[in-house]
Amino acid sequence: MYLGRVLGRAVCTAKDPTLKGLKLIIVTRIDGNGNAKGKPFIACDSIGAGQGETVFLCGGGEAAFPFVKTRPPSDASILGVIDNIKG
Repeated sequence: MYLGRVLGRAVCTAKDPTLKGLKLIIVTRIDGNGNAKGKPFIACDSIGAGQGETVFLCGGGEAAFPFVKTRPPSDASILGVIDNIKG
């Protein structure tokens, strides 16, 4: 699992059928201090995250687990919203 910040939403009309109805979110990975790490990417949203929120994500094969019935082809899924980070 890792941290990210929601930058916005992606909309696509042509996509894999298993992605139908899923919210696609543009996210950038962040470190524990909130600093961006790397390039933005697309993640499937399983919880309804909004723009600017700090979230935690999972990647790889586990990214399909929150969507038990459909198992979308995703490398990243948002699992929760972080309220605050204490050091």
